[in-house]
Amino acid sequence: MKKIIVAIDGYAGTGKSTQAKSLAKYFGCVHVDSGAMYRAVTYFGQQQTTDGSIDIKLLIDSLPQISIDFELTKNGQQTFLNDENITDLIRQSKVNDKVSDVASIHEIRSFLVDIQKEMGSSKGVIMDGRDIGTIVFPEADYKFFLTASPKIRAQRRYEEQQKKGIIETLEEVLANITARDHQDSTRIVTPLKKAKDAIEIDVSYMSIDDVFNVMIENIVES
Repeated sequence: MKKIIVAIDGYAGTGKSTQAKSLAKYFGCVHVDSGAMYRAVTYFGQQQTTDGSIDIKLLIDSLPQISIDFELTKNGQQTFLNDENITDLIRQSKVNDKVSDVASIHEIRSFLVDIQKEMGSSKGVIMDGRDIGTIVFPEADYKFFLTASPKIRAQRRYEEQQKKGIIETLEEVLANITARDHQDSTRIVTPLKKAKDAIEIDVSYMSIDDVFNVMIENIVES
């Protein structure tokens, strides 16, 4: 099969990264988790101050110092920030609480979108996020948009975090997801929205395998 670009957008907690990883393995493509990139920048910003707050001007001025890489290991794909493995660190609640704020900053989005476009310049990329099909790869070969009810997404995210030892109540997870939905959908800079030619999939009552099969069918049969 020819090298393809697949854009997977959607709300937080819909399993975008899980599906992207599976599709990348199936087609022998590279998987780029754009959400992890924004989390990495958020984590970097928090490390710049003694109290974990983010100095926006300092962070923007420091963007040239940031290098983000993905590496496939026996433990799955890992995210590296300036050669430090931050895969688990960027899933902590303190990063969850600030990533949408950081992602709304024009200079940061421009910085990461340029990197993402470069990653897909030779095709053979499965990328997930919130503006992949609309901004990063509007010319993507295939576009999907995943959605589900906030309560179902919160429950899934809560269970995932429990397995990783991240302590947060279900109510806190739901509040975070609801806040992120609002921030992502209403921000001025590249808000979350479905591309006109994207295939929307409501994953609320679908298994991971069911969602994967729907995507495969749409790609292979097109």
